[in-house]
Amino acid sequence: MKEKNRYLPVLLLACVVIFFVNLDAIFVNIMEARNFVTAREMIDFDHWIFTTLNNEPRYEKPPLPTWLTALSMLLFDSESLLVLRLPAAILGSLTVFMVYKMAQRITRSERYALISGLIAVTSFYILYSGRDGQWDIHTHGFMLAGIYFMYRFLENKGKVLLNAAIAGIFLGCSFLSKGPVSMYALWLPFLISYGIVFKYDHLKDLWKPILLMLFTAFLIAAPWSLYVYLFDTQAVDRITDKESGRWLDYNVRPFWYYWSFFIQSGIWTIPAFVGLLYPYLKKKVFHLKAYRFTILWTALSVLLLSVIPEKKSRYLLPVLIPLALNTGFYIEYLFRNYHQLKMKEKWFVYFNFGLIAFIGLAVPIGLYIYLQEIFSEIVWWYLGLSITLVGIGILILKYLKTNHFSNVFYLTICFIAAIIIFGLPMANFVEKNPDYRGAEVIKKNQAKKNVPVYEFSSFTPELIYDYGKPITRFTNNRDSILFPQQRQFLLLASKDQQDRFDEVLQDYTLEKIDSVDINPVGNKFKDRLYRDVFLVNKTK
Repeated sequence: MKEKNRYLPVLLLACVVIFFVNLDAIFVNIMEARNFVTAREMIDFDHWIFTTLNNEPRYEKPPLPTWLTALSMLLFDSESLLVLRLPAAILGSLTVFMVYKMAQRITRSERYALISGLIAVTSFYILYSGRDGQWDIHTHGFMLAGIYFMYRFLENKGKVLLNAAIAGIFLGCSFLSKGPVSMYALWLPFLISYGIVFKYDHLKDLWKPILLMLFTAFLIAAPWSLYVYLFDTQAVDRITDKESGRWLDYNVRPFWYYWSFFIQSGIWTIPAFVGLLYPYLKKKVFHLKAYRFTILWTALSVLLLSVIPEKKSRYLLPVLIPLALNTGFYIEYLFRNYHQLKMKEKWFVYFNFGLIAFIGLAVPIGLYIYLQEIFSEIVWWYLGLSITLVGIGILILKYLKTNHFSNVFYLTICFIAAIIIFGLPMANFVEKNPDYRGAEVIKKNQAKKNVPVYEFSSFTPELIYDYGKPITRFTNNRDSILFPQQRQFLLLASKDQQDRFDEVLQDYTLEKIDSVDINPVGNKFKDRLYRDVFLVNKTK
């Protein structure tokens, strides 16, 4: 079997395990809830173009990821979490496959390509985003595919126009997933890095494919934005003003906030750090030019993101893509030379992978102490995880000692896979909120009283998702009040909203009849996930 035919199935198997197994194990977060509710309203209300959340305009993000989520719901006739998260898992797999193809293209090394792909699939934020129904993995996955095909036509080695058209399709899909985010954080640093390292020597001969790429991208990316702006201008202007302001004064962090970016690769933190030490590795890597390209691409991506005042750790996802390629050079070097390294070079390897081994050995004791109160509920998952991780830990220590580094690397991938297979199912039993009361409470009270339900002010996407349909707001962000025609109705309000009752509900009497608490864990209470349920009667 050819080398590339042997390696690709390994990578695909890793993607299946990492992205698809136990995909419904973790509770829905706020970003997912927004996407899932919008997808549901596309189907229920035919809001495919004028997208909505809680039946209110939602144009903050372009709709492609939500279209894909809605399509998944229609194809499988289901709203299960597995179905809702399926598009993200597919895009996560596409991202990893494109890391593999990019590595293969720039070095012509199949082994290095597999190493880089496996690092990508197990890097924390890539792994997390590929299992989470949000926009980031879509915009960056499509962009990386566009970059790959752009790299191909920049090489000018055949099928130039076809590669340019495909690149344009993926660039357009990236924009239609989250606007210009990935163009700024992934594509622009790629263009600069490519120009510095590989040069644009034949650029004057490529003006036709470049124009074709940009025109194709525009045809895909622009129509939705233009159409919505032309036919719902007021809502678009209001949302645009709100969103543009957030870039400057929301979650503002100092310039150096992202400088520990390599930590976001999770289990590869130390190898990622070593891979960035250019003076150390420049004479050790097998392809110096490609190594310079990946390290520059990574550094420029971090630099450009650091310029933006608004910063969040998850915004580092695009950085982890070139970082996986860069870290791959260090790991490939260890594949070739680990057996002959001096102890001072092995120290980083011993510390990183030895720590992973000892974590595996400590899991049975640590988990039992932490979960002994619910042990009977998770015993089989506990045994599966403990036996697997202890076995992996022992083998990692053995192969570190006998200088079989390739086995250590592959066992590290198996370590993450074991957590996905045996560890994630235990999440539903850990720190469960004993006071959890879902939206079913609202439905039961509605049926009992035969009355409509309103939110007092702001709505919570997770609650709308759990409830299954929109809940009209009694007051909105512009302080306008919708007085229901019904003399009796249910009103949902958080604790802090109830201070306005005397001001707004002077002509009504209120009786608290129930409460909703959709906080998934008991030790992290969030007020926005709690509502008191009031029965409201008009007195005048």
